[in-house]
Amino acid sequence: METYLTALGVALEQHLGEAAAPMQALSRERLVERPHGDLPRWLAALERLPPGPAPCDFARDTVTLGEPGAAGDTEALHQGLTGLIPWRKGPFCFFGEHIDTEWRSDWKWQRVAPHLSDLRGRRVLDVGCGSGYHGWRMIGAGADWVLGIDPTILFLVQYLAVRRYAPGAPFSFAPLRMEELPAALEAFDTVFSMGVLYHRRSPLDHLLELRDALRPGGELVLETLVVQGDERTVLIPEGRYAAMRNVFFLPSTAHLSTWLRRSGFDQVRCVDECVTTTDEQRATKWMRFQSLPDFLDPADPSRTREGLPAPRRAVMIARRAP
Repeated sequence: METYLTALGVALEQHLGEAAAPMQALSRERLVERPHGDLPRWLAALERLPPGPAPCDFARDTVTLGEPGAAGDTEALHQGLTGLIPWRKGPFCFFGEHIDTEWRSDWKWQRVAPHLSDLRGRRVLDVGCGSGYHGWRMIGAGADWVLGIDPTILFLVQYLAVRRYAPGAPFSFAPLRMEELPAALEAFDTVFSMGVLYHRRSPLDHLLELRDALRPGGELVLETLVVQGDERTVLIPEGRYAAMRNVFFLPSTAHLSTWLRRSGFDQVRCVDECVTTTDEQRATKWMRFQSLPDFLDPADPSRTREGLPAPRRAVMIARRAP
């Protein structure tokens, strides 16, 4: 863990200067001073994986590490990877061992990627990055540096499992929330926030935080749950939504466009809107808990089991106004 923290500190200082210090301190607190109780078990699983580096391909839909059959002890490989269950965002393939994650995150990337400004040479922030799947795809698309942030420590260890084979890749992961980043960074050319906004009690504050992380003229990529309707439509669940306790605001894309403009963005556009299917999110042997099929009304899959509209997601792209 010290090696990881040292590398993280070097990257943060190189790209963010004085803003790096509080991020380093909070990362150390969460990993060394007050670590998650399961962290030793997850790190032991990590150490069962074959040593790196190894050939990597971040341009494929399946992030691919190592050559099939080159792992040596395949049982240790399997035990290491299963020790990091649940795998929610992916897919990945380690030395021929395919990880069929809960989410087909490659499908989301396919919807987003055609609409992005060229990532080559850009400094990118990925908010709520999960296992890091999309961050690795950003590296595959030529990003100069990616910083992924997510407070879930298991996701950090899954990121480290990939980084084991690409130690020089310009992709850093800090176990932080967006609101814990220093204010007014203005440090990133592109900021991604995918699957985060609806978990925020104050969505406008989140949009302002995203804006302030961008340089003027930088690009925001926002993916979130939405509902159908006009510019006045927003759903606020009274209780759970698709079994989730922490879903607060589901606007229409027209209403979301207003939020974005009020938050200092222009050139706002919706580039994709679609219903989330049970082929895209479902339980697998790598994520054995309940998933989307369990959260829909079995008699009417167009509704959640609470009777609300089934999950529909939109991708919005906007520019921080100069």
